[in-house]
Amino acid sequence: MIACFDIGGSAIRYAAADGAGQLGPVRSVPTPTKDFVAFTKALATLMAADAHTSVAVALAGVIDPVDGRIQCANIPCLHGRRLAADLEQALGQPVRIANDADCFALAEAHAGAGRGHANVFGIILGTGVGGGLVLDGRLLTGAGGFAGEWGHGPVAASFAGTPLVAIPRFPCGCGQTGCLDTVGGARGLERLHDTLHQQRLPSTAIVNAWLAGEPHAARTIDCYVDLLAGPLAMLANTLGASVMPVGGGLSRCAPLVDLLDRAVRVRMLRRSDAPLLVVSQAGAEPGLLGAAWLAR
Repeated sequence: MIACFDIGGSAIRYAAADGAGQLGPVRSVPTPTKDFVAFTKALATLMAADAHTSVAVALAGVIDPVDGRIQCANIPCLHGRRLAADLEQALGQPVRIANDADCFALAEAHAGAGRGHANVFGIILGTGVGGGLVLDGRLLTGAGGFAGEWGHGPVAASFAGTPLVAIPRFPCGCGQTGCLDTVGGARGLERLHDTLHQQRLPSTAIVNAWLAGEPHAARTIDCYVDLLAGPLAMLANTLGASVMPVGGGLSRCAPLVDLLDRAVRVRMLRRSDAPLLVVSQAGAEPGLLGAAWLAR
């Protein structure tokens, strides 16, 4: 049995997984963000009712594959730690840790939309953007642990609508300006709408207005799709991914994923009638499921 955790800044979710990767009942507790002793006790309490041979963790942070140190701004007690080693000492079992977007990609590759595909790039369209790359069933982490982070690095952007609109280079949480992450997630969609129409609306209202045929929202969605489709097409060309499962809050709008998919496929070199971007299919707990596959 594997003790699987999906750890975010608000909650720790837990389930035991068997050797086939099947999850048991899910339990959840608030995340102790500032006290590492309380954090480890929370994990130990959750897993106490089951017998395990190992621990696997999906974490909202970046793990350096060389030295094992964690970058995790929203859980300060973990930031800078060699977390796997620290947890092994505290819990007395082997520990594997991966970024939550990487675990999403693993879940989709093995139990979701990526089944039967050699190269799977999982995409998160949530508050910002994220991703993970699985090649021949194995997770690729890369130098620094940043493989799959397609939202960062400054890009010059404009919307090729009528008229042409220059998109401001918004400051990004990574410390740079003009990253795709600043326009690619829910907050980015809101920035684009405000830039185009001087109107601040939540992303859900923009998407709902677009679905209802409202012209301003339609222009915002066209801009959003135009900005994301080019980088995603280059990723498809570079990685040879034959499917890109999409998760995160914006993926709940299947027509938006479908529109983005069609825009990407006309920009990439490989021509195919089969969808490339598809709504995730691994279920409601991709972090936990991906953690189980990470341990396997």
